[in-house]
Amino acid sequence: MFSRYGAVGGYRDVLRISLPLVLSLGSVTVMFFTDRVFLARYSLDAIAACMPAGVAAFLFTCFFMGTVSYVNVFVAQYTGAGRHEEVGPALWQGIWFALGSWVALAAISTAGSWLFAAAGHPPEVVELEAAYFRIVTLGAGVNVLEACISSFYTGRGLTRTVMVVNFLGMCLNVPLDYCMINGVGPFPEMGIAGAALATVISWSAILCCYLLLIFRRGNETRWRVRSGWRFRPALFAKLMRFGLPSGVQFFLDLFAITFFTFLVGRLGTLELAATNVVLALNHLAFLPMVGLSIGVSTMVGQAIGAGRPDEGAYAATSTLHLTLLYMGSMALLFVACPSPLLALFGEPGRDPAVASLARRLLWFVAAYSVVDALTLVYLGALKGAGDIHYGMVVMALAAVCLMVLPGAAALWLDLGIYALWCCLAAYIITLGLVFYRRWRSNRWREFRVIS
Repeated sequence: MFSRYGAVGGYRDVLRISLPLVLSLGSVTVMFFTDRVFLARYSLDAIAACMPAGVAAFLFTCFFMGTVSYVNVFVAQYTGAGRHEEVGPALWQGIWFALGSWVALAAISTAGSWLFAAAGHPPEVVELEAAYFRIVTLGAGVNVLEACISSFYTGRGLTRTVMVVNFLGMCLNVPLDYCMINGVGPFPEMGIAGAALATVISWSAILCCYLLLIFRRGNETRWRVRSGWRFRPALFAKLMRFGLPSGVQFFLDLFAITFFTFLVGRLGTLELAATNVVLALNHLAFLPMVGLSIGVSTMVGQAIGAGRPDEGAYAATSTLHLTLLYMGSMALLFVACPSPLLALFGEPGRDPAVASLARRLLWFVAAYSVVDALTLVYLGALKGAGDIHYGMVVMALAAVCLMVLPGAAALWLDLGIYALWCCLAAYIITLGLVFYRRWRSNRWREFRVIS
């Protein structure tokens, strides 16, 4: 273990690149978590509405975000290969795609009322869900553009900048969230709409920081961040070749979770509120570890670009050790100390029926969290190598065969909340085992993203 710490691709290298991303996504987690906590304390209907609406909004955003975030792999491989002048043009191809996606998301934002009514949610909850969905989806183009241009830093392994920028966004979002939900100071009481608007304002502030930092004259000489603005059909097509499967894969994964949430919503407000609380705690454990997934994708991409794939394999193993340590600790916390965590949600967490059900559902989270570490690490590593089409096919099959069909059957047969959570656990565990097997096959060594 000690020899692995200082080796190339060892724990020290993983932490140097990934820890700022973990802290960065930790700040994003705080933003979403406090959002849920403030809304839970505001009203039971608000917390019941924000999770399905937020997941649905992100469902439509994630395809575009997953596509443009593949710019990270291009930047990583060009950096590893020493072809720094190609970084700016690659970044701009993602920017053009992100701007086009904003138009599509603005059109989708009008579909909220129909979407949630079709899901069979209570009318009072549908109204709140539609308001949250409309505002967040209208502003989601900002988030997609932010995901794209942050690759300028993540792909080069300069992740501290990303950490600082996201931390500043969190410092703006948390007080703004509280004030706009509850009507504090100069802000009117806006409830769930205030939570959505505060999120969009924070995204915009983060994007402005990136624009000021990246498109400086000092970055032009080496990286061509200004002169590389032209649309390059061949490079754009290559980004789409790898980025679109990444976007589809991201969409399918979120679709499975969204479908699960909508099925739970048809069981009743109690089941939906307990599930939303538990999923919020699950995100608290999961989202920071996405930083390790991005970090290993960067390290594998740089190693492939430099022609040293063994260093990428070593980095993936180091990342897995650290991820298992964290996810195992969180699983233990969910099982051993659920009450203090549930108490953070105010009235829903103190409600005997909601809290009792949530404690039992946390056992499901604890069971699949450790195996979920395999998906986080090896899916990120496969992306860094360019082995992305396989993941898209696996996600499609798993979503249909392990979530959509058995979930719909469980609802039709009236098997209850635990049957639906069994479907979710089976879906997550299967993905972890399949991606582990794919990585061990070494097929990823055959792929090339850049020529």
